[in-house]
Amino acid sequence: MDASVKTSVAPGLSGRYASALFDLAVDGGHLDAVSASVASLGEALAASADLRTLTTSPLIDRKTAGAGIAGVAESLGLDTLTRNFLGVLAQGRRLALLPQIVRDFSALLAARKGEITARVTAAHKLTAAQQKALAAKLKAGLGRDVALDITVDPAILGGLVVRVGSRMIDSSLKTRLDSLGQALKG
Repeated sequence: MDASVKTSVAPGLSGRYASALFDLAVDGGHLDAVSASVASLGEALAASADLRTLTTSPLIDRKTAGAGIAGVAESLGLDTLTRNFLGVLAQGRRLALLPQIVRDFSALLAARKGEITARVTAAHKLTAAQQKALAAKLKAGLGRDVALDITVDPAILGGLVVRVGSRMIDSSLKTRLDSLGQALKG
């Protein structure tokens, strides 16, 4: 793997775990299977409060967390490498890092494909058509393919917040209302 891919990962523990999984997937020729598994895991984390509790609760011991995450991996149909990786995370009490590991792994994958990752915060879940339109608009503006990392935050009320590298576009209704409130105060 070239150095430009490695430098695109966020520093810290989640970045190191994501890099390790990515390197193992590339070296073993399982990148497509692991990528699909990581994407499924990310979707499951976003959709299931119970899974988030399993991964973050300090009250759940290693053995129970390991058994629980193995069951989740089985039900999601994750590949063997990702299952083993989750077992290592459970043993090391690092399951709480999963959302960041998924994000960092996705950034590595995007960099390998020559894409740039846009972190998008939306007030509600975007449809496939909305995601496609947003990716096309960003590609036209940036001149590169764009991978979307979308999170939902109802607190922004409406609109989007898009971060690409050090650039941020904030078209959220909350920011607009805050700006209007400041203007009215004088």
